[in-house]
Amino acid sequence: MKIGIVVGTRPEIIKMAPIVRACVTRQVPYLLLHTGQHYSFEMDGVFFEELELPAPHRNLEVGSGSQAYQVGTIVLGMEPILTEERPDVLLVEGDTNSVLAAGIAANKLGIRVGHVEAGLRSYDRTMPEEINRILTDHISDHLYAPTDRARDILLHEGIAPGRIHVTGNTVVDELLLQRPRAERDDVFDRFEVARGRFALATVHRAENVENEKRLRGIFEGLGRAGAALGVPVLAALHPRTQKKLATLGLEPGRGVRFLPPLGYMDFLGLHAGAALVMTDSGGLQEEACTLRVPCVTLRDNTERPESVDVGANVLAGADPDAIERHARTMHARTRDWPNPFGDGRSGLRIVDLLVEGAP
Repeated sequence: MKIGIVVGTRPEIIKMAPIVRACVTRQVPYLLLHTGQHYSFEMDGVFFEELELPAPHRNLEVGSGSQAYQVGTIVLGMEPILTEERPDVLLVEGDTNSVLAAGIAANKLGIRVGHVEAGLRSYDRTMPEEINRILTDHISDHLYAPTDRARDILLHEGIAPGRIHVTGNTVVDELLLQRPRAERDDVFDRFEVARGRFALATVHRAENVENEKRLRGIFEGLGRAGAALGVPVLAALHPRTQKKLATLGLEPGRGVRFLPPLGYMDFLGLHAGAALVMTDSGGLQEEACTLRVPCVTLRDNTERPESVDVGANVLAGADPDAIERHARTMHARTRDWPNPFGDGRSGLRIVDLLVEGAP
């Protein structure tokens, strides 16, 4: 058994790290492939260092470009590698162009595909990620659903029950492992905030960044939320967001501080110590739920409804009034919700299923 493991972006590195560790623990040969979709040191190289992961065996260095360029280039780059290495299964995670392209390349070569974090749906077909995750699910041989709800979605779409396994989400594994290293007092000192007395924000999704009205509404809402709670808002910005804000001449509002992309440990330390997180990230909704930090999602829909169901998360969209109102509500919420995303052993479950020959 040789397991191929594909990463391409920061979230994929985090969520595939437990599977790499599980391969080492179970002494299963693995092949770590990086598409290079996130291509700068700040965007992903530092994550390998901080998570103490081995360097990828291969890096396609695809970089930025249109979706068609990224998908096409990854398929072309993956084919000779997979032909030479012939892993028994190729694991992909999530919903990026890297996931879809690597899955297609393996499928066309007759290599089994395993989709980690299968069955997520926003039911918004305008999101490129939604198309990627649907297509990847339906070409995959093994579908590792993080929750019972995700499994039920896959069953409803006609996927055979024997191909679906509820494993929990690997992000929980990594958070539980790394939190003790990340949550240090010096993190708060360096960013000049007090534990529990600041809000953390991220904005990166195309539907927000490329829509001037939504982007302005979100940043007005962040400022109003911070003022209403009496806390500063640290906004860690994706390079695409930084560029758009500069183009629009949009400065941070009172109480909002713009930060560059952060390493995993710094961000996790801040996240674990925040009073509130406001984000349009899918993965951070899971992380906030696991860390028991109230979350306000800056979107009109979510493929992580479990976090809303347990009271850890609320959808605010891009309306400043809604962002402020929901920030007040979530900030006051008792942090006693159950975590629906797993127990921290998802990576081992996935590897064990493969080694034991589950269909």
